[in-house]
Amino acid sequence: MGDKASRSGAANLGMPLMIVAFLAIFGFLYWLNLQGQALEAEKQAAIREAAAADSAESDLGAISIEASQIQMDASPYEGQMVRLDSLPVASGLGSQGFWLEMPNKNPFLVSLSDAVKADSVKVSSGEVVTVIGTIRVMSDSVLNAWSTVGSIGEGDRLAAEFATHYLDAARVRVDVGAPGAGGGGQGQNGGGEG
Repeated sequence: MGDKASRSGAANLGMPLMIVAFLAIFGFLYWLNLQGQALEAEKQAAIREAAAADSAESDLGAISIEASQIQMDASPYEGQMVRLDSLPVASGLGSQGFWLEMPNKNPFLVSLSDAVKADSVKVSSGEVVTVIGTIRVMSDSVLNAWSTVGSIGEGDRLAAEFATHYLDAARVRVDVGAPGAGGGGQGQNGGGEG
């Protein structure tokens, strides 16, 4: 009889353990629900941020064009605010700007405006960028101004002399998710979109 008394106490633990197991399961499900809500809130914030960036771009009045439209002759777009999407950076041009690699593998010059420079935008060769800016005609006075302020050296000046047009960038965004894109910097008003 002594054996039965000690075993009956052990059998009574089944109900409390089952309750604890159910509470643990419900607690875990509640935690998962909270995590899902937090992720959804982050997703909605990202969507709002992207919409704000698109809105800010449309405020600039930029027209979206394909790179192939200006790779041979940019003169039809002189003085117009344009947007070029997802083009690789071929190389830098001093602290003044960089060269985009066009679909025909020729470079196209992008000059960073003072606002973009103030945002400390940094792009590196191989990064993929989206650029919004005004197409301008290259001239000796432009090259002299860049040389005078020291934003290009003599070697960069010689390379830039071959450009007939350049894009005076108002915004530059490194496309982090694009193939070949690095984790470069972004900024506002010339540093990045949005």
